[in-house]
Amino acid sequence: MLPASLGVLVTLVNPSWFPADRQHPRHGDVVRAREEAGNVTARHPAWGSPHRSRMGRVAAGSQPEVLLCLVCGSMSTEKLKHHKIIFVVGGPGSGKGTQCEKIVQKYGYTHLSTGDLLRAEVSSGSERGKKLQAIMEKGELVPLDTVLDMLRDAMVAKADVSKGFLIDGYPREVKQGEEFEKKIAPPTLLLYVDAGKETMVKRLLKRGETSGRVDDNEETIKKRLETYYKATEPVIAFYKSRGIVRQLNAEGSVEEVFQQVCSHLDSL
Repeated sequence: MLPASLGVLVTLVNPSWFPADRQHPRHGDVVRAREEAGNVTARHPAWGSPHRSRMGRVAAGSQPEVLLCLVCGSMSTEKLKHHKIIFVVGGPGSGKGTQCEKIVQKYGYTHLSTGDLLRAEVSSGSERGKKLQAIMEKGELVPLDTVLDMLRDAMVAKADVSKGFLIDGYPREVKQGEEFEKKIAPPTLLLYVDAGKETMVKRLLKRGETSGRVDDNEETIKKRLETYYKATEPVIAFYKSRGIVRQLNAEGSVEEVFQQVCSHLDSL
């Protein structure tokens, strides 16, 4: 039996429902199922590529009873490789959230925040949400694999309608970026929304006057910024070596910063 963790779907189809030779309406590929040296070979109609399996042997001369379509979980992310994927990194108060909103409006990208995804999953009351809630209540970090699975699921769900993806506040360390590429796809760009420390403190204190957030006080803000810089500097250096970092001067107005964003996205 194939492990569920591989995300493999096995579909059993009666050959009378699925003729041996059929022209697929989208790709024009010929779909075949045949015996060959005791192995079952099939073309899945979604992409038309052959997929060989040793799930079981077929007795010589017997009539095949099933068509085995093995749909690997990795195939669900294949379409994502043709989408623009933008990592958006910036400290608290840098204005990256505002810039993401404007990018969504102008370019039709899908904005995904790992924090929002985690909170939505917990609120849904799903089994995964209950496990996440227990982890977070203990003050423990959510496993990287779980975060990546949630990102991948959200991206695949929007792949047919989205013009690109903004991954907000991710990756927070180099390992996260490397695992993202292995499980999902490589990023197209990393937008570094760079505001000075004093600017971010000032903005967050101003927000704290109306936000009611307990972490919008000067002492907590400075600790958050220290954590941010410590985690982010290696990430920026890693992607700079790849030549995909686009650094934005976030000291100006929202529109001034967005003009910089557009100059980078329009050139893709």
